[in-house]
Amino acid sequence: MEILAGSSDISFLVYLTTMFILALAHTITAVRGNWRGVGPVKRQRVYFVNHNSHGDFVLVWTVLPANLRANTRPVAGSDYWMASRLKRFIGQSVFNAVLIDRNPETRQADPVEMMVEALDAGDSLILFPEGTRNMTEKVLLPFKPGLFHLASARPDIDMVPVWIENLNRVMPKGALVPIPLICTVTFGDAMRLEVDETKQDFLERAEAALLDLSSDKSNSMD
Repeated sequence: MEILAGSSDISFLVYLTTMFILALAHTITAVRGNWRGVGPVKRQRVYFVNHNSHGDFVLVWTVLPANLRANTRPVAGSDYWMASRLKRFIGQSVFNAVLIDRNPETRQADPVEMMVEALDAGDSLILFPEGTRNMTEKVLLPFKPGLFHLASARPDIDMVPVWIENLNRVMPKGALVPIPLICTVTFGDAMRLEVDETKQDFLERAEAALLDLSSDKSNSMD
């Protein structure tokens, strides 16, 4: 894919790509947002989301109103989104993602510091605290400590649990063609780190808040 050189041309290409992605997400999944705990208001947040697919943050991004979407950045793995010119363009120019090197041996910047920098710039974040896609039969994988460190660094910012339902059924493992199916993105109650709350207690509370939004609470993380 050739990226046009002029800034106006690039802006137009970003706009066209954004519209295409939004239309595709709605066509395949008929995705709808369920604002159960918080409303779609202009407020800085960290949306922490269950993770089953590379398309997860696209659905969260899709159901956000345009004025929120413009300042909401997904946190994603640079190994995936820098793998080709097309992915790099979409990850950097369309989604404005915070691209994290997930390999501790090669990374040159601290992931938490990168996320804090984005928050300090006024952006909201879409974060996957499981750290990797959940390809197991469990509802959730245990959370990595990043969410706690982020809440500790910026305790005045709301952490909002977000549950994506059905996307793993739209594109099951091994499928070449997506199966049209209605997906929902449910936003829960905002939470913050409490005074003297330990890392373990906070992460357990965050896991419970996210699991509470799931339609399948029978299969625990144990």
